[in-house]
Amino acid sequence: MKLVVQRVKKAQVEVEQKIVGKIESGFLVLLGVTHKDTTEQADYLVKKLCNLRVFSDENDKMNLSIKDVKGELLIVSQFTLYANCQDGNRPSFTNAAKPEQANELYEYFCQKCEDNGIKVEKGIFGADMKVSLLNDGPVTIILERE
Repeated sequence: MKLVVQRVKKAQVEVEQKIVGKIESGFLVLLGVTHKDTTEQADYLVKKLCNLRVFSDENDKMNLSIKDVKGELLIVSQFTLYANCQDGNRPSFTNAAKPEQANELYEYFCQKCEDNGIKVEKGIFGADMKVSLLNDGPVTIILERE
C-alpha cells in the first residue's frame, strides 16, 4: 500500500462536474493498493498518517499531527501509484490490486481514519475524478508499507 500525502490549505474532488469531497486544512491523500496488501498494512499506514507530525506548532516547527490541528482528510484511490514504467513508454498496471480488493481496502482505510476522530471526505472509487488543491508548504510525503 502506498500513500502520497500532501499537506493542503484546501482540496476537493469533482465527478461529472459535482463536488463529491471537499476539505479545508489537512491532507490530500492519494492511496494506491497492490494485490499483496492486507488490513495489517492499512492499519500501520492509518497510524502513521494520523500521527504524522508535519503541521507547524507555535514555534513554526513541524511538530503537530493532523489530530492536533483538527485537520481533515480527502482520500482518493489512485491505482496509477503502482504503475511500472521500466519497459517502454506505456505504463503497466499489473502491480495494482484488482478493483474489488482495492476498493475494499480503500473503504477500510477511510473508516479506520474516521475511527481516529478525523473528518474524512472521499473521491468515488473507479470514477474519472478532477482533483484540485492548494498545497501548503509544499509538504508532500510518501508513506508505504509492503
